[in-house]
Amino acid sequence: MEKNIRVRFAPSPTGHLHIGGARTALFNYLFAKKYSGTFVLRIEDTDELRSSQESVKWIFDSMAWLGLNWDEGAMPDGTQKGNFGPYVQSVRESQGIYKQYADKLVKEGKAYYCYCTAQELDEMRKKAALEKRPPKYEGRCRNLTAEEKEKFEKEGRKPVIRFRMPDDGTTSWNDLIHKELSFENKLLYDFIMVKASGYPTYNFACVIDDYLMKISHVIRGDDHISNTPLQINLYKALGWEIPQFAHLSMILGPDGSRLSKRHGATSVQEYKKEGFLPETIKNYLALLGWSTQDSQQIFEKGELEEKFSLEGCQKNPATFDPVKLKWMNGEYLRKLDKKTLSDLVLPYLKEAGFDLSYPKVPLEELIYLEYEKYKVLSEAPSLLSFFFKENPDMDAEAVQSVFSKPSAYKVLSGIAEVYSSLPNFEEKSIEEATRKFAKDNSLKNGEVFHPVRVAVSGKAQGPTLFKMIEYLGKDCAVNRIKAAVSLCSVNK
Repeated sequence: MEKNIRVRFAPSPTGHLHIGGARTALFNYLFAKKYSGTFVLRIEDTDELRSSQESVKWIFDSMAWLGLNWDEGAMPDGTQKGNFGPYVQSVRESQGIYKQYADKLVKEGKAYYCYCTAQELDEMRKKAALEKRPPKYEGRCRNLTAEEKEKFEKEGRKPVIRFRMPDDGTTSWNDLIHKELSFENKLLYDFIMVKASGYPTYNFACVIDDYLMKISHVIRGDDHISNTPLQINLYKALGWEIPQFAHLSMILGPDGSRLSKRHGATSVQEYKKEGFLPETIKNYLALLGWSTQDSQQIFEKGELEEKFSLEGCQKNPATFDPVKLKWMNGEYLRKLDKKTLSDLVLPYLKEAGFDLSYPKVPLEELIYLEYEKYKVLSEAPSLLSFFFKENPDMDAEAVQSVFSKPSAYKVLSGIAEVYSSLPNFEEKSIEEATRKFAKDNSLKNGEVFHPVRVAVSGKAQGPTLFKMIEYLGKDCAVNRIKAAVSLCSVNK
């Protein structure tokens, strides 16, 4: 690999950082780390109507949470890091950076002022559709005379600046993922470089910025493939060296359509709030369109940076699987020690409004009791809720299924007395006493365990039974069992 690798992630701040953008940021980050290159963050806020500072903050927060630390670029405190700034396009525009190149291209006849109105452009599109032609701009303003320009300006028309695309030949490049790609120039269009407002468009500004920031590799989603021949022609018109391009595969939802909100959460912030770990999201995103030769699934710290390569990227669409993502998060959660897990779960318990002083055992122990069942941190309140209330919420289906059995009344009445008389109310002694009760009453263990579990927790499933009862404490457990007796279908 050549020296001085420089890549960039250049999001448009028009909302939250979504999964597709985060995947692009990750792959650029990993590529830079693999080859000791530079990872640049550039904010492309030339969409004046939709860009916002709030969105910029969301981007910074999401990148930081994922651990995608950039070497150069815009910083959260409004400063910048690096020698190729400014790294915010609106600031670059205010400094006239884009105007000088637009003026140069117009002067050389490689770009021109276009005065066509929105109505005229719409009529062109309709005509092209009727004639079954691609709806491209037909070049009406390519060769305007000075008189025609003056006439349009007197009418109050504000021009845009269009790039003059070559009429013939082809534009080709060797994509690092899709291999050789080629477009006929006659099918391309004279794209707008500068809007009537004076702001540059994406296709114009990103070429100027990538060149001036010495970007060596442009790694982005394959929805940009159609933009690439336009940008390559702009590089050629300016006489600049063209970077290498790598277009990442599209991300599809489980139903095969493009990933969108109808498939569930799509932004990094939503996954953070739901209780996914950043390590999980980073690991899972890496597998969307990339794999190692041995199809490794779980990566230890530093492994992705070591093993990533563009050669492992696929050009076929990747499918986002929420089930696999939750499974993976569970795997990462189970690697955490008690304290770390507790620190991560506590905010969710507080948000649920639980009285955290109610349990008589350390919260760390309670939280860890269910560590094997956690898939996302936000599940913790529902799994642990019965520890934080005087009376548990009784699951109607569990009550109907378990307490309708003829033995339930006898079991709960008897086991309440057994537990009340236990001098040592700890897991081992509770289990021994419960098993002895079952044997003495000619009952199977399950016939005793199930009603006891539902009585003390309100659920048919939960943590290891006897440790759970120990943590509830004798008084709480006995009171709950006595209260559940009245729910049994056979009360005699």
